[in-house]
Amino acid sequence: MSILISPQQLHDDIHTGQPFTLLASHWEPHEGAGEGQFRSLHIPTARFCDAAAALAGIPGSTVGRNPLPDPEQLQKWFELWGLKKGRDIVVYDEGRGLLAARAWWILKWAGVDNVRIVDGGLARYRAEGFPTLVGPGNIAVGCDVEVNAGSARVATIEDVKAHDGLLVDTREPNRFAGLREILDLKAGHIPGAINVPERELLNPDRTFKTPEEIRDIFAHAGVTTGEGVIVYSGSGNHSAQALAAMEMVGLTGAAHFVGGWSQWSANPDNPVERA
Repeated sequence: MSILISPQQLHDDIHTGQPFTLLASHWEPHEGAGEGQFRSLHIPTARFCDAAAALAGIPGSTVGRNPLPDPEQLQKWFELWGLKKGRDIVVYDEGRGLLAARAWWILKWAGVDNVRIVDGGLARYRAEGFPTLVGPGNIAVGCDVEVNAGSARVATIEDVKAHDGLLVDTREPNRFAGLREILDLKAGHIPGAINVPERELLNPDRTFKTPEEIRDIFAHAGVTTGEGVIVYSGSGNHSAQALAAMEMVGLTGAAHFVGGWSQWSANPDNPVERA
């Protein structure tokens, strides 16, 4: 099963009543803002996913800005969403793809395999002229899916320090080079890392490039397999999108350093490279 679904296919599946669960992933700094956005505009049949509450744990200097969620807390969201065994899950966000990818990867980490991302998200769906709704979204009834945390490969900061394989930083080039940093305590990158910016994997409309293009981008950077590779970003969002692209083209098996640069840079004893 492809991990992408086009807006056209999503619309057709909704129109024909295909059984799947649609999650709208929103992440807003002010409490209630994300749900307000969802209620003002969403794809038919969608259910609200508060990405900050559901897909991340409590931030801190030892875990990063958006650490892994607590499994018990995530289970409560599974129940709110009404996840069912054997039923596909489709995730989307406003259009950048970062929050949809975060949802895809966290669900994969939690042991849910049948998850797809709407290519281009809500922005692409609307651009193609498909209808949207307002209101609270679909009501969930029952849940029989349990969180199985650790089902996707995760790298700890100790793993990164001991790593002798490829370490891929997916942030924009200026942040990687240490020329710009507005989110974390220091500018630069983890020593030895290579830069494969997440944005290079996408078209201008934030849909994914073709598998051939994505494979060439990774190959040019020296990434020809996912095995033995650790991928990171600032706090696990851009890297989730890069991991989705790797999954698309068969570069499976990479580990995700979710704490990323936010965790690494918080410790003054950790070395930093620039440019």
